[in-house]
Amino acid sequence: MQFTYKARTRRGEPKAGIVEARTADAAVDALQRGELIVIDVRPVGGEGQLLRKRFHLFAPSVSQRDVVIFSRQLATLFQAKVPILQALKTLGEEAENPTLAAAIGNVVDDLSGGASLSQALGRHPAIFSRFYLSMVRAGEESGKLEDVFNYLADYLERAYELASKARNAMIYPAFVFSTFFVVLTVMLVVVIPKFTAIFDELGQQPPFYTQLVISISSFLRRFGLVILIVFVGGAIALWRWIHTERGGRWFDEVKLRAPIIGGIMQRIYLTRIADNLATLIVGGIPIIRALEITSEVVANRVYGDIILDARESVKAGNTISASFEKFREIPRLVSQMIRVGEESGRLDFILKSTANFYRREVDNLLENFVSLIEPALIVFLGVGVGLLVAAVLVPLYNLTTAFG
Repeated sequence: MQFTYKARTRRGEPKAGIVEARTADAAVDALQRGELIVIDVRPVGGEGQLLRKRFHLFAPSVSQRDVVIFSRQLATLFQAKVPILQALKTLGEEAENPTLAAAIGNVVDDLSGGASLSQALGRHPAIFSRFYLSMVRAGEESGKLEDVFNYLADYLERAYELASKARNAMIYPAFVFSTFFVVLTVMLVVVIPKFTAIFDELGQQPPFYTQLVISISSFLRRFGLVILIVFVGGAIALWRWIHTERGGRWFDEVKLRAPIIGGIMQRIYLTRIADNLATLIVGGIPIIRALEITSEVVANRVYGDIILDARESVKAGNTISASFEKFREIPRLVSQMIRVGEESGRLDFILKSTANFYRREVDNLLENFVSLIEPALIVFLGVGVGLLVAAVLVPLYNLTTAFG
């Protein structure tokens, strides 16, 4: 039986052709014995199927938590001197996420075909970031892959913990605001019209503030569906615009300028920058390359441009601190700390200390934010609903008292 195949040589050169074999598995074995990294094998003349595990359209995505667990487990197996292929096979079998399990299976296949670990992981960019791959490649080149995976596991755990704290801090305010608007909508659309009918039956003119509430209620009942469609359409349009270069830059600037939230976000990005740079430098990545990678993984275009400016400054023979001093988004403390690290030759240590300092700052700010926002939102919800109810019930109570 004949099979068409797509493969790569150990140098990464693409190769395609036809191979004779009794089964598809036998075809893959034959190609791998020829020192080829198999990408795809299909029977000739039929629709065929992709033999290697692929991601299904509706398969679950791989979360940051999944990558954190994978990295920590792999680092532990390396410390136990378990061979890399055996370690990956074990993790692939135990992975709860089927998408990650499929990716690990593909990595094992690529390693068996002669690819390096960084090359095999690099074929799954949706799971393993450029930062991740650069660290693995540096570990391969230096022979310190075990240490690199320990660095990666520690870094990813810190990054995941920081992101989780920021996300969890926003859950409660989002829930309270959502509850408020649901209650407000139900009262205006369902409850208020019933009280309006009472005023109409009594032939009484309600006060101005009550009439305003009644007008809003009538407007929502008449145009509520149109408003909902416009709101959803606007949200979708805004979401798509934010994912453009211009819209994304605007949104990144808004996140830094927003009251209260802006200060928290700034510290989160500074923590990410310092931690990324420290981890890359410790992993043996050259400083120019480390700056370039950090600009891509910081996830904010404003800070990304600042880091790229620092990279060009370093290329020209200047220091990172001299470049950072030009930007108001970089606090003076950070520039001074980096200068001390550059002058003392302990930049990685200084960056790690800076990251720890801002991580504690973020923790304190988030704790204070949550502790203050909870009572403030409860008061806001109670006052809003109370004013709405009072706007209708007080005039109605006065009318019943007058008639009584």
